[in-house]
Amino acid sequence: MISYGKSDTGKVRRRNEDSFKISECDEWVSAVVCDGMGGVNGGSIASELALCVYADTLFKEIGKSGADLTGQIIKNSMLFAVSAANNAVRERAEKKAELKGMGTTLVAAFVWQDKAYVVNVGDSRLYKTLSGAFSQVTKDHSFVQYLVDTGAITEEEAVDHPNKNVITRALGIAHEVDADFFMVDSFDGLLLCSDGLSNYVSNDGLRAILSTGGTVKNKVKALIDAANNGGGGDNITAVLLMKEGKK
Repeated sequence: MISYGKSDTGKVRRRNEDSFKISECDEWVSAVVCDGMGGVNGGSIASELALCVYADTLFKEIGKSGADLTGQIIKNSMLFAVSAANNAVRERAEKKAELKGMGTTLVAAFVWQDKAYVVNVGDSRLYKTLSGAFSQVTKDHSFVQYLVDTGAITEEEAVDHPNKNVITRALGIAHEVDADFFMVDSFDGLLLCSDGLSNYVSNDGLRAILSTGGTVKNKVKALIDAANNGGGGDNITAVLLMKEGKK
């Protein structure tokens, strides 16, 4: 796998409350993106804390399996790591009044033996590319997605809905968090991103950039530039994992 990630403050926000991490070894690749929210500096604290606790917990759990790693162990480890991150953010918020209500999204992928294991909470997304096709794997935990699911609005109406930034799940808000889990059997590439990318670049725009030639690093930079050119109204984070030789 070839991987690269980049985060940008955007054109409107004063600070960047997104965080990301890519970790690799001979056997697997792990990537995670968090988009924080709440309070003065609360968003950046929540996203960075969740990121660190998730990654540390995941690697410890994976390490326990040694050579006996399985898909079920990966799934259990990822969900356990999400729970640990949730507890860490919630406990930190409870200790300081100025951090009350802080939280963060999380989307993560773990690639092992040509399969991708994915978890998400909130509206940060994971997309996949396969033989030129482009599709969203995760499903937003958001008020607007709820309206789409219930038939109250259409997908087209969701694009510019005024409550698009309202999410229905996040780490750090409750004692327990319900994360979605997916397994992706076939892919050429995986894009993890915060909504600062997906809200400012259409799916067609994302597909066009990812389908062009060039390095993984250049593709990520092009994604960030496209979001800024589209308005840059939020922090922008993009992490791209691609199999060698794939476009």
